[in-house]
Amino acid sequence: MTGSRIAAVGHYQPARVLTNEQLAEMVDTSDEWISSRVGIRTRHIAGPDEPVGELAAHAGAKALAAAGIGPADVDLILVATSTAIDRSPNMAARVAARLGVPEPAAMDVNVVCAGFPHALATADHAVRAGAARRALVIGADKMSEVADWTDRSTCVLVGDGAGAAVVEPAPAGQEPGIGPVLWGSVPQMGNAVRIEGSPPRFAQEGQSVYRWATTQLPPIARKVCERAGLTPEDLAGIVLHQANLRIIEPVAARIGAVNAVVARDVVDSGNTSAASIPLALSKLVERGEIQPGDPVLLFGFGGNLSYAGQVVRCP
Repeated sequence: MTGSRIAAVGHYQPARVLTNEQLAEMVDTSDEWISSRVGIRTRHIAGPDEPVGELAAHAGAKALAAAGIGPADVDLILVATSTAIDRSPNMAARVAARLGVPEPAAMDVNVVCAGFPHALATADHAVRAGAARRALVIGADKMSEVADWTDRSTCVLVGDGAGAAVVEPAPAGQEPGIGPVLWGSVPQMGNAVRIEGSPPRFAQEGQSVYRWATTQLPPIARKVCERAGLTPEDLAGIVLHQANLRIIEPVAARIGAVNAVVARDVVDSGNTSAASIPLALSKLVERGEIQPGDPVLLFGFGGNLSYAGQVVRCP
């Protein structure tokens, strides 16, 4: 068994930007109300002709290009999403068809906002076990399609987008670039975040999620660092699920990563569910805010109520 690493990342967001001021024309809210409560100023919204699979494929293509490889080099595709309306073909198969990947294992992972670190861990395990040579791992969601645009407590949160990572074996003699995953769930809080009904609609118990995240998440995140053989002070970056700036900032502070850059992509992108972690990570890499080899904590939490995290080395 060998370790794995992230070779490259990529992201994609739809062109349309919806501002808080524009939202205030649609529902009873204001820029001040949204900014003060969740920290979001803008979000990207996909059109009716931009399905989840297209968002995912765009991000995947960028990650492949950044890694300098082609579709034929991929033998496993994992797409983390909770907004796939159709049951079959799944998003991973649709991405494979769009990108021209010839014969991949193609699976979707539905762990809502914690989907990407779950999918990344699954890819890491597959590479370690020799079941995959190179994996394309994508987080993609079209939250605008499941939003209740009459509910100001939730519609102001959502955005659309995708982020992707190429996972491959770590070079011989080098430490793995993807650390051990710590994952779990709180089943009794499973209804705190929901996408259910027909048509499916996003709803949540915001205060319950806030209390859980701000009190329970920091010690779990510190255990993730322990599993990677690091202390929080060793981290160069923290990429939490981009749910709410009022969750991200206090949780990051309580983890104790005093030297880390904290991703705050929620301000510009809103809550993109499974896309939020790879989207924010890709932007940090693109802007040069974290450097190759830097240790970065990824941690997702949300629906089910599930959580998962690992420390990765920046590609």
